[in-house]
Amino acid sequence: MKPPLPFTGAACTYSSPTVQAAPQLTITNETGEGMSGSTTDSAPEDEHSGSPETVEPSAQAAEEKVAAVRRVSEAGRRWRAAQLAGCAALLAVALTGGSIAFGALRDGGTTTVASTSAALSPGLMAGGDLDTSITALQSHLRSQPRDFGSWATLGLAYVEQARTKGDPSRYPQAQQALRKSLELKADNEQGLAGLAALAAARHDFKGALKYADKTLEQNPYNQRALSSRIDALVELGRYDEASKAADLADERRPGIPVFTRYAYVHELRGDVRTARTVLERALSTATTPGDIAYVASALAQLAWNQGDYDTALTDYARALAADDAYLPALEGRARAQAASGDRAAAIKGMEAVVARYPLPGPLVGLGELYEDRGADGDEAKAKDQYALVDAWTALARANGANADLDTALAAADHGDKASALRAARAEWARRHTVHTADALAWALHVNGRDKEALPYARQATATGYRNASFLYHRGIIELAAGDRKEGRSHLGSALKLNPGFSPLGAREARKALKEASK
Repeated sequence: MKPPLPFTGAACTYSSPTVQAAPQLTITNETGEGMSGSTTDSAPEDEHSGSPETVEPSAQAAEEKVAAVRRVSEAGRRWRAAQLAGCAALLAVALTGGSIAFGALRDGGTTTVASTSAALSPGLMAGGDLDTSITALQSHLRSQPRDFGSWATLGLAYVEQARTKGDPSRYPQAQQALRKSLELKADNEQGLAGLAALAAARHDFKGALKYADKTLEQNPYNQRALSSRIDALVELGRYDEASKAADLADERRPGIPVFTRYAYVHELRGDVRTARTVLERALSTATTPGDIAYVASALAQLAWNQGDYDTALTDYARALAADDAYLPALEGRARAQAASGDRAAAIKGMEAVVARYPLPGPLVGLGELYEDRGADGDEAKAKDQYALVDAWTALARANGANADLDTALAAADHGDKASALRAARAEWARRHTVHTADALAWALHVNGRDKEALPYARQATATGYRNASFLYHRGIIELAAGDRKEGRSHLGSALKLNPGFSPLGAREARKALKEASK
């Protein structure tokens, strides 16, 4: 049921533009029916690609993954630049091993899979354990290998595992399962919607849009496809079209996936009040732990972006009360703690996140917290985190995921500046968003090309999106380009909006503003 919103239009999507598409917290038939698709065929299972036999769970492999990541995180001074290749290999082995262990690690109940086939136990599938649900799907597909709907659901579940575990090596398994679904029944909406979700997860947003549109040709009310279409348009920088797509989605399939996206479309335009109102209404309708954690985290992130750390911490607490292992809430809480001055708690929290999920955002965040603390050994610890970003990027690319935005942002501040510029240019060639404009502007700046950077910095802030990092980047670039008045103005705006937006960036902004004011 559509909540009473204080505006006209109304489709609501919220997906974090720099980290991930908005999660689909339940994997289910978008028509609201069981995704059975089963046939009475009992052909014996062979060795074809996509066989569930290739993805058996392994508890030992999962334990090895966790142990390997922890070894990497605790390596400390033993790491140096010359050992980066070994670092990458270690991370790749850890994550690839984990990709086989689909049934062994729990995601803390953040994701549920609704009953997808009459052959599966509804109680088991609704139990909140994604890994157990995948094991059940694998077992079902051994006896019913021609159940195209269950193949599609399995593929979507693998996409969720790649997202929640930060493991891009799982995307090939997802693609196998989805392709198998479409081989069994061409252009079935579950399989097409799954390919849209997979493409978005790999940051292939043109592909995501293509498959979402194909899905909607089969079923105009497919909620997953409606949501994926908004995500794709947002991430391609086609904001007016994304707003219209959100309105259409709200008209056809109102609900939390649509409401949160609508909120994000408004936030991108600087309409924070509407974004918060929509998210609060969405939270009031949330009933499952996954939905509560997701929407509460979105509210917290919105508050943090505005420098309201007390509200952010309160909302993150609401998210973690629903799901104490929800990664975005754990990471966001650590950032809010750092901004509030509780560095010790922030480092402890971010270390816990990185130990489980060595993703670029938390790795850079932890490295900057170490640098900001500046204790004995912290410089080496920070370098270790930045080295792991390179390892993750290599693994992501090896598994078909586009990681250029992650590379550009991390390398510009903590790596190879020439590589940062190449990655930023490549990403800008694919899509023109406020985030890619900001990344390209900053990459040009660190390479000493401020006159060229300035138009992109202006484009990053042109929609009204209230982001302190963007304002900081623009202010620094303006100062470097000789525009002291505008530079001081934007640095001041960044610090007024969110004075703790980055442990290192905020410090540099204050220093640059002080020097420019002399």
